[in-house]
Amino acid sequence: MTDRRPSQAPEPAPRDPDVPVLVVDDHELVATSIVMSLRAEGLSTHLGKGRGVAAILEEARALAPGLVLLDLDLGRDHEGNRVDGVELVAPLMAGGWQVLVLSGSADHARIGSALDAGALAWVPKHAPFPTLLSSVREAVAGRAVMSPERRQRFIDLYHQRDAESRELTDKIDRLTQREREVLAELARGRRAQAVADHFVVSLATVRTQIRAVLTKLEVGSQLEAVALYRRATRS
Repeated sequence: MTDRRPSQAPEPAPRDPDVPVLVVDDHELVATSIVMSLRAEGLSTHLGKGRGVAAILEEARALAPGLVLLDLDLGRDHEGNRVDGVELVAPLMAGGWQVLVLSGSADHARIGSALDAGALAWVPKHAPFPTLLSSVREAVAGRAVMSPERRQRFIDLYHQRDAESRELTDKIDRLTQREREVLAELARGRRAQAVADHFVVSLATVRTQIRAVLTKLEVGSQLEAVALYRRATRS
């Protein structure tokens, strides 16, 4: 296995104590509580009210760059599109902001994707407030918030999942359109005869298609093929 050096977080520059802190979280009660608590500690803290990537970035541009406390699950924008906080990390950093992920996500690979994009560290939402305050103060002061080794573990999980996802996509792409349709019917719980009836073909034809699916996906059973298909359609 190739030895990989820990991926270093962008080195935070020393900052003024009055550096702005922008809280971006779609749960208004949670975000407001964090803002009020940090203000009580003397930090210049602002509540992000934008919904959607463009609106959030516009709010950030209206402030002097500082530190963003960023949730990863930001609900939906006004058009109903899901807003993924990971997509905000790079453009926020391009605008001069540092990013501290504050998320309740238990998906460590997803947290790793935010760190890989340049976020300084992750603080769980269930962490005690003194832990959050300490992390914010360290980040604002330009000091490391997360050890390089721990940070790299999250990033490695992300790269592992990303590689697995790409491999799975490659396998699914090997299937013809009809083979994908047959696999989709199997995933809905239909047996081979029901699939044959659905497509108005012979049972022998469907069985041939199923064998082709198993070969191309490199699995030994319909159960394994269905499991791969469901993983691919979830992602």
